[in-house]
Amino acid sequence: METLIEVQGLSKNFGALQAVSDISLNVARGEVLGFLGPNGAGKSTTMKMITGFLAPSAGRVRIAGHDVERDPIAAKARLGYLPEGAPAYGEMTPANFLAFIAEIRGIPSARRHARIAEVVAKIHLEKVLNQRIETLSKGFKRRVGLAQAILHDPEILVMDEPTDGLDPNQKHEVRTLIKEMAPSKAIVISTHILEEVDAVCTRAVIIGQGRLIFSGTPRELAQRSRYHNAVTVMVDAADSARARDGLRSALPKLECEEVIAGADARLTLIANDQTVTPAAVQAALAASGCQIHGYFVEHGHLDEVFRSITTAASTSGEVHRT
Repeated sequence: METLIEVQGLSKNFGALQAVSDISLNVARGEVLGFLGPNGAGKSTTMKMITGFLAPSAGRVRIAGHDVERDPIAAKARLGYLPEGAPAYGEMTPANFLAFIAEIRGIPSARRHARIAEVVAKIHLEKVLNQRIETLSKGFKRRVGLAQAILHDPEILVMDEPTDGLDPNQKHEVRTLIKEMAPSKAIVISTHILEEVDAVCTRAVIIGQGRLIFSGTPRELAQRSRYHNAVTVMVDAADSARARDGLRSALPKLECEEVIAGADARLTLIANDQTVTPAAVQAALAASGCQIHGYFVEHGHLDEVFRSITTAASTSGEVHRT
């Protein structure tokens, strides 16, 4: 795959504070990279350096082969950027703002109207197109920011919290748009929403205290969860004690977590050093005389992995790479 973003040894100091330390990564065409980390980890600083809006203290970035510091105009021409907070000119309307962006991006005048109309339809901005941006909701401001980022159809997209402030339907629309664009672009998205990584990303990196501490696929990230391949079963709440006893007797090394909601009980069986299979769980519960209402195998809890990785890195400097 063609590499469109190359980051080598990127660091940034603000006086005595080292905000980013020696980050290296590549993003190829067709990849959607989820950029994760706790607040203050250096995500936005790194993205600003990748896009050329902040000069690094050390290291280099190449966008589609162009060095961001040495050839910034050529690099930024290939790049779309949605910054944190989606800044825009509040006194403008989305229609005027997008016309302005189209002009400074060099979109030929004969194509501007059609391209703006196409992007407005994709982002669903029609009903606020002539309303002042400063009067828009946070969600619509975010959509205006996304529209300007994709207006010139760039090969590389860097987006800081693209679904921040959107309702569930709007988030779904943006995720669908990202998936549609992904095959022809290299996309980097910073997000706090871990389900978004599972939904749209082909790869994920986590940074903590300015350092890269994990790089791998969302599946590899989920496999680090203690819940990966755990089996969750649903039984009657009245049978939960009998079910637990039967499971402990048949599968003594399993850890069992229970949640009761009304008349139903959900038992999650976590394998420590013993393999757990749905068949073994079903057999144990049948022997106990418990009826199963349903079961599924857990994919893994990304929030739990995120906490364990970032906590370990903050206390011991531990790095996880695949």
